[in-house]
Amino acid sequence: MTNNKETIHSRMLNNIVGKYDKTKGSFVYDVTKPAAIEFDSINQEIKTAKEKLSIENLKGDELEQRLYEKTGIERKPATKASGCVTIKGKAGATINKGDMVASDTLSFIIKESKTIDSSGQIVMPVECEDYGTVGNVPEGSIQYFPITIAGVTSVINNEDFTGGYEAEDDKALLERYYERIRTPATSGNKYHYRNWAKEVTGVGDVKIIPLWNGDNTVKIVIIDSNKEPASTELVEKVQTYIDPNKEGLGEGKAPIGAFCTVVSANGVDLNISFTAIKDTSVTDEERLQSVKNNIINYLREIAFKESTISYNRIASIILDSEGIIDFENLTINGQTTAINLDNDEVPVLGVVTIA
Repeated sequence: MTNNKETIHSRMLNNIVGKYDKTKGSFVYDVTKPAAIEFDSINQEIKTAKEKLSIENLKGDELEQRLYEKTGIERKPATKASGCVTIKGKAGATINKGDMVASDTLSFIIKESKTIDSSGQIVMPVECEDYGTVGNVPEGSIQYFPITIAGVTSVINNEDFTGGYEAEDDKALLERYYERIRTPATSGNKYHYRNWAKEVTGVGDVKIIPLWNGDNTVKIVIIDSNKEPASTELVEKVQTYIDPNKEGLGEGKAPIGAFCTVVSANGVDLNISFTAIKDTSVTDEERLQSVKNNIINYLREIAFKESTISYNRIASIILDSEGIIDFENLTINGQTTAINLDNDEVPVLGVVTIA
């Protein structure tokens, strides 16, 4: 039965004795109309409350609260990227904790105080000012001082920065919840190890290899939340959380006597080349970026779920990309066939060449 304000009002009027004037503009009509509007508003609130009985309809803080109440699962927070920079300057120049260095668009905070010695340079740990993957800048990106530091002449990061992750989104959080309730984790079974690993911020997916090196041994292969090989820092975090130093002493989540080894998946670069019939209204840069983004989304979708990179799927993705009318001569790593992956491998987009 429809329960909008019009039908509610109509039913209210029908329940009033017929001898009264109920036409639009009459006293009876006008005095019952506001009540019908309020009843309709209450019905909408009741409908919304009913919908929220299903976890599938919850979002944001409401979803997080419900899952925590049911299972203790919490949303993994965003983190800041970090790394080291090399600062050059005069001997005796002091760099203080809280001083800043920067890339073209981001600032990074120096985490400790040091003085440059006679070598004229010093290595300093820094952390991105902003949360998320934006701080995972490549080698050579950090070259500036937002505020001049006396006696200092240059700064550079000689390594890629890692460790910046976005907060877990609703989809990933809900997937972890369903995984928890559908694959019961008890007494250190393999589902337990999988759940433990995925509790660590930055872990995107996990494979468990039981008895990989004899009795009481477990290998955990992880990828990060971008569905790419995990950084050394992330591997160490998971190792420490589950079995510190791989000693099996029960000082992490793993039970006593279980020797756990955490490793990153091996990245398999996919170098893609093809000749395109181009839509000239789209720039070469836009076309290339569209192809890359679409392929990356596909690789993230299948990471640790499928063991084959479909040649035909890649072809379809290219054809659906912006600025591509048609194409030919597609090769993936020089092949015109599907690419197979081992159990501990994850695909990573390499060089895309559009002729």
